[in-house]
Amino acid sequence: MATLRRRLLGLLTKFNVNVHDLGPGAVVLERRGDYRVSRSGKRSWAVTRGAAGSAGTSAAVREPVPLGPGATLSVARDLPPASELALHKKAQEYLGARHIASILRHYRVNCVFDVGANIGQYGQQLRAHGYRGRIVSFEPVAAVADKLRRVTEDDPDWWVRPFALGREDRTDSINVVHGSMSSMLGPTEFGNTRYKRFRRTRTQEIILRRLDGLLDEALAGIADPRPYLKLDTQGFDLEAYAGAGERIREFVGMQSEVALMQIYEGMPRMDEAIRTYEADGFEITGMYPVTREESTGRVLEFDCVMVRADALPAQG
Repeated sequence: MATLRRRLLGLLTKFNVNVHDLGPGAVVLERRGDYRVSRSGKRSWAVTRGAAGSAGTSAAVREPVPLGPGATLSVARDLPPASELALHKKAQEYLGARHIASILRHYRVNCVFDVGANIGQYGQQLRAHGYRGRIVSFEPVAAVADKLRRVTEDDPDWWVRPFALGREDRTDSINVVHGSMSSMLGPTEFGNTRYKRFRRTRTQEIILRRLDGLLDEALAGIADPRPYLKLDTQGFDLEAYAGAGERIREFVGMQSEVALMQIYEGMPRMDEAIRTYEADGFEITGMYPVTREESTGRVLEFDCVMVRADALPAQG
């Protein structure tokens, strides 16, 4: 039978069919000629499409990297620099999202305050990783908040609040920038050089509210509230945090973008931000790069995930 099998496969090649023999009882057939089949594990193969060498990965040798029980990563052995950085970014984003999801489960979080929500990327990520509790998203830019409402309209436990958080209740102007970079602060010289979009900034009047004045409404109807605070305000995180006052101690965990390179004027650096959070009892569980300068490899900002260890619920 083995001889007959080889003959049949050999016959197919005469009809311009490419044969990738995986072993007894398994074969991949294709006629395009730009598919590659490589082993990615003891019992698994990766099928990729594209001309040899395109994006640096199609013809690359892949190797399985065991990550633990039930998890294996298939990685091309040699990648060009741009592809290598893209791999790191995607891997860090995925691991960061999984880490946050596990923290929410472990600390039994039932309300997430999503401050600086943009069009709901963070909330959608939470839902994709299994979080089903309440989300309260804050987005002050009117046009962006409208898009966010459309994203959340079929999710009754995902609320949208069209204002920013700050140290005091007031009206102010925000610098509206394309994408997710609108900020209460203006850009630094470094920020202007790195991000051309700052050249097309406009201002919009918005409302700022203190977080401690919003907690009761946001947590209404939740038995034994266990809130978590996510801050992504483009340099304004400490101002939004300050508005929680003494009620920050009700939060079992939090995360904040902490900066190594200042994109905005007056943006606190990482050491100042972490000292502030640690002074209130939060401790670091993970640090994940948000943006990196490709030419030098420098990290501009980390997503810093923290918990209050004494808030860990009794297990059982």
